Amino acid sequence: MSGIAWQIEHTVEADVSATFAWNYWSNVANWDDPPAEFVLDGPFLEGAVGTTRIPGQDPILWRVRDVLPGVCATIEIGLDRATASFTFSFKAVSDTRTKLTQHIELKGENAAAYVEHMQAGFGTLPEGMKRLAAAMATSAIR
Repeated sequence: MSGIAWQIEHTVEADVSATFAWNYWSNVANWDDPPAEFVLDGPFLEGAVGTTRIPGQDPILWRVRDVLPGVCATIEIGLDRATASFTFSFKAVSDTRTKLTQHIELKGENAAAYVEHMQAGFGTLPEGMKRLAAAMATSAIR
């Protein structure tokens, strides 16, 4: 596979334990990015297949890769001669605070064809990560 055509990364801290953060994120029912809807076929394990549905678009299939429970996992989308990967990592700062990092990478021989779409769709990564951290903290209070 060719080199990286585009990438972005952002880190936030959430007021939850690393275990809580992992359990929250690895439960796809908690993924909230309207109008997209996410479904995982089976448990969140290496090789599991999921689907993203966005109104008016074909379903997007993805696979769970590189799972280290409680530490990190990658969601990988196969494109036409390219791959988009979304790696989430979780690092305890304290018993009640966790550093969440998302690294998005686009690579492959045809990756250049997807750069504009990725920039438009994920250029707001910092805001999305802040929402995720806030949702985790709110859920932990309940």
